[in-house]
Amino acid sequence: MIPVASLMENLIEILDQECVMYENLLGLSGNKTPIIIKGDLDALAKITDEEQHVIGNIQSLEKKRQTAMKDIANVLNKDVNSLKLTDLIEVLEKRPEEQKNLAERRDKLVAVADSVRRVNGQNQELLLSSLEMVQFEMNIIQASKSAPQTANYSRALDTTGDCLGYTPGGFDAKQ
Repeated sequence: MIPVASLMENLIEILDQECVMYENLLGLSGNKTPIIIKGDLDALAKITDEEQHVIGNIQSLEKKRQTAMKDIANVLNKDVNSLKLTDLIEVLEKRPEEQKNLAERRDKLVAVADSVRRVNGQNQELLLSSLEMVQFEMNIIQASKSAPQTANYSRALDTTGDCLGYTPGGFDAKQ
């Protein structure tokens, strides 16, 4: 049987690696904000690709963390499916050094993950605003093309089909 101390060291190492990956993700998300504002689609695609790579690493580390938690739960004779980091920290009250290390890692990871969520929420709002602006501009263009017809008549005594405020060329040099 593997000693609990060794399993705890492994878990703490995995949590440290996850924290580094989340910090990388936070940096990329922060870099994305001015790119969204600028509307640089090529740079946005590049950062999104980098984010996908980091997210893949986070998912891999998360699987390792789950495996480490299962191993610890088995050694401590706890329910594998319900053991959370918070529960493990409480169980370690007789090992204050490990308890402190684990609590610090958990708190740091939670703080970084919350920052990532906050920045991504801001970026999502910016993207939605950009999308609404594009939709608004498209509505204006469509509305100008479907403006009511004028009451101009041709020599054949029917309407000319001209629209109010719309010129086919898009620019009226006479004005």
